[in-house]
Amino acid sequence: MQDMLALASANLLTPMILCFALGLFAALARSELTIPEAVAKGMSIYLLFSIGFKGGVSVADHGLDGRLLAALVAGSVLSFVIPFAAFALLKVMTRLSATDAAAVAAHYGSISIVTFVTAASVVQGAGLTAEGYMVAVAAAMEAPAIISALFLASRSGGRAEKMDADLWREILLNGSIVLLVGSFLIGLVTGEPGMARIEAFIVAPFQGVLCLFLLDMGLVAGRGMRSARGVLTGGVLAFGMVMPVVGAGFGLAAGLLLGLSQGGVALMMVLAGSASYIAVPAAMRVALPDAKPSIYLTLSLGVTFPFNLVIGIPAWVAVAQAVGG
Repeated sequence: MQDMLALASANLLTPMILCFALGLFAALARSELTIPEAVAKGMSIYLLFSIGFKGGVSVADHGLDGRLLAALVAGSVLSFVIPFAAFALLKVMTRLSATDAAAVAAHYGSISIVTFVTAASVVQGAGLTAEGYMVAVAAAMEAPAIISALFLASRSGGRAEKMDADLWREILLNGSIVLLVGSFLIGLVTGEPGMARIEAFIVAPFQGVLCLFLLDMGLVAGRGMRSARGVLTGGVLAFGMVMPVVGAGFGLAAGLLLGLSQGGVALMMVLAGSASYIAVPAAMRVALPDAKPSIYLTLSLGVTFPFNLVIGIPAWVAVAQAVGG
């Protein structure tokens, strides 16, 4: 246990996570520190392209095989199943309506790509390697949770829209998914020769850009927490910190069953324990229009995202180092 705590502490004291903490503090202290929206958008595009491209190159070097397919299936199953666990916890821990609970559950079955990118950097900094196809697993885990949420809302008497063409377009053509999958495919096609051409652009600046991006995310999360205090009842707040642990437990079991490396196990835990705040909120506006964004956005971005960056990622990396393959 002491070794795990030491590992978690070491992984916590990284420039990326400390930059997020700085942004969170600045927002809660009502500092005037801001990062222009256009700059933040540019940084997110850079990070998504970089992580997707490097993942594609890694898969090209590794080769397409049954392990990749098994990981994709496992990720999709996790994304579909986790909302049911989240929904059950919400009914026990909170007084949210069925519609709001289903919408929140969808966020926890899906993934936070920024949390994943940060975790990949922490994993690398810890001297671990992870399977390159984990980027593809992240993309596969975006949509199944939305289907689960619609089923839960309909079964519980909530109003859910049908999975029509517009909703599928909202889900599958979300900008972050298009960029992540597209850059992954480019890296897969071009392989190491492609990496050699643009390595100076997507490798060396990555850590610095991630630090500034997480500084901005800390500002965003802090302002959200400050403006939505009425939403954060004790039960709702507790759920936002308990559910990542539950999801990470699912991810740990899946990673060990798949025989992933220590880095791969850590990333699977991060994916299963994170909560979407980009793709799923956009889909929920269409699929569950009666659900309150003030609840699901505050939980995913204002509670779970900071929890994962400050506590979750270091802890999951430490657990993976202790019990992983």
